[in-house]
Amino acid sequence: MLTVIIPTRESERALVQTLAPLVAGATAGLIAEVIIADAGSKDATAEVADLAGCRYLAADAPTGARLKSAAQSARTPWMLFLRPGTVPETGWVEAVEQFIGGSEVERAAVFRRRADEFTEPGIAAAVAAVRAALFGPPLNPDQGLLIGRRLYDGLGGHASGDDAEAALLKTLGRRRIALLSAAARPAHTLT
Repeated sequence: MLTVIIPTRESERALVQTLAPLVAGATAGLIAEVIIADAGSKDATAEVADLAGCRYLAADAPTGARLKSAAQSARTPWMLFLRPGTVPETGWVEAVEQFIGGSEVERAAVFRRRADEFTEPGIAAAVAAVRAALFGPPLNPDQGLLIGRRLYDGLGGHASGDDAEAALLKTLGRRRIALLSAAARPAHTLT
């Protein structure tokens, strides 16, 4: 039903953190495969992928090109793009199942941001709060992207550059992106 695609580059530690909560999705029958789209890492990224039973694709190419290639090889109608280190939190399996089950094919979804991410000091916090109230919270590739193959292919997939994830979110636009009821801890907050 769902292919998880993770672009990596020297990401062994972050990859372990992302793969751990995916076990719940695999045991629930939600995840059919996980594809690691690696940039030729020299660390143990390939070994981590192998031990976890992931399909490992290595290419010396920008992130977008690797993501697009992995998406083209995916065997399911839905794809979940996650950055290494992004950790879906409790309830993510149910949130994804609910979205897929009741979704319009022309919409995508991202994980909610955790409330503790909005802890900027002073005026910056106030500006961020007003912006979020008026326009919704900012979309960030660290929130993951759940998207159906038909919509993904219709948009042309990821562009070939390294900023392809943000570009795809921008191309989708807010009206076609729903927030899942579950949050994910982004890679930059991991310690």
